[in-house]
Amino acid sequence: MNIFGDLTTLVTLAIAVFIFLRLRSVLGKRTGHQRPPFDPRDARPPISGDRARRDTDKVIPLPKGGAETETLSESQIAVDAVAKPGTKLNKQLKEVIAIDPSFNPSAFLDGAKLAYEMIVTAFADGDKKTLRNLLSREVYDGFANAISERESRSEQVRASFVGIDSARITAAEIIRSDIQITARFVSQIISATYDAEGKVIDGDPEQVAEVTDIWTFARDSRSRDPNWKLVATESEN
Repeated sequence: MNIFGDLTTLVTLAIAVFIFLRLRSVLGKRTGHQRPPFDPRDARPPISGDRARRDTDKVIPLPKGGAETETLSESQIAVDAVAKPGTKLNKQLKEVIAIDPSFNPSAFLDGAKLAYEMIVTAFADGDKKTLRNLLSREVYDGFANAISERESRSEQVRASFVGIDSARITAAEIIRSDIQITARFVSQIISATYDAEGKVIDGDPEQVAEVTDIWTFARDSRSRDPNWKLVATESEN
């Protein structure tokens, strides 16, 4: 038996194993989950952790010309959710966002539905104070005159707002600095008008009626006041 030869072989093997383990510790194992190589065409450094999750929540990468990408803002995503991309309404809403980046169609509709219910209820109750805060001067004058005429005849409206079946934006327009958004509401309302003797002269106190209204709201994009006011009304019924 050649003892020296065996010792040389063992030493060589030990060195090889040591080198392999060192390389493994430095380079790591490939598991299939590694980050792809950095693309020199992407000037942004890799982002990881909480910041990456926040950033991916805000934008969606869209393919454009191979490896190049562009991003879609939250407001644009919100527009596409209520108006099909490529439509006239989608273009109109994006023009609104161009001058008012804070505009969000879904949030607008939530506020518009609340305003719709408040206005319908206030008109039935003859509540001019509430209406004054929600309507433009011209629309308020029309509503107030109708209430005054009703009161002069000693008539009374009793109404119950059941709910809104649907609400959607149908048009958006920019007139000078004013942003005007038109929405179509389909609601369920119980309403009846009584004369001075308490007789029903219009409507039905026991019948739920479907009402369709097309209302236009506006606000001055230059104003710090974020509130919208009703500037035009139209009924399909």
